[in-house]
Amino acid sequence: MSRDVITLTVPAKSEYARTVRMTAAALAGRTSMSYDDVEDVRMATDEAFVYAAETHEEGADLRFVFELEGDTLRMDVALGGKPADSDEEAERAAAYAVFILESVCDEYKFESDESGAHLRIVKRAGSGDAD
Repeated sequence: MSRDVITLTVPAKSEYARTVRMTAAALAGRTSMSYDDVEDVRMATDEAFVYAAETHEEGADLRFVFELEGDTLRMDVALGGKPADSDEEAERAAAYAVFILESVCDEYKFESDESGAHLRIVKRAGSGDAD
């Protein structure tokens, strides 16, 4: 099975959200995902971008690593830069992100390691289809 990895680094500025969202949707379109699944990917990407931008200084670099393997799209959002000053703001952004991501993703996880903070998202083709 073929595995493609695409990396996109953008400043944490709202004007780059569309670039990231369109990249994610185009990559999801390379799988057998339905229109609804691709829309879920767009929503997840939007939420990942908003979360990253709201919890980090403006202008910090955000790195999106997309991995296509079969009918699965994985996204790793590396949160660069210094965290925003407000813990309350970060908690509010995280709570809303969880609400959205639970609705549109197969898996998501916030984690930190030696390379920094990450948001990891998985979306599989057909996972959002009704039975």
